[in-house]
Amino acid sequence: MNDLPDAPQSREPDLDLSDEEEEAAGSDGFALGGSRRWWSVGGVLIVITSLLAVWWGISATRGISWNAAGVKVVSDRQIDVTFDVIDQKDRPVRCTLVAYDIDHATVGRVDVDLPASTYQSTRYTRSVRTVTQAVTGEATHCELR
Repeated sequence: MNDLPDAPQSREPDLDLSDEEEEAAGSDGFALGGSRRWWSVGGVLIVITSLLAVWWGISATRGISWNAAGVKVVSDRQIDVTFDVIDQKDRPVRCTLVAYDIDHATVGRVDVDLPASTYQSTRYTRSVRTVTQAVTGEATHCELR
């Protein structure tokens, strides 16, 4: 004799579902084939969006640029700033030149209009008048006109 109470028995329901019914029942109402399709579409859209963002970022960095090439203190009230403008694309350019004193304070500023150039890089020297003696200067901004 067995003094132990009868243990509950687990019984799986005997469902006789077709493959399509099993797939539909196991996916909370969404068919797996459709879900895979949306994952694929989403993945493709993410890749395309990423490529467009990279292309836009690279194209935004291209264009006109400038580099410092030297500064000459002409007098207590003037310096000459030498700089290179790169990739003018045969168009005139406007650049802002700034002169600084020993404490890095701005003591002179001028916007200069430069002629069009077909060269990849063109060197310019322009004067900046100052209110006190400057020790250095630079081209801070250039843009195509």
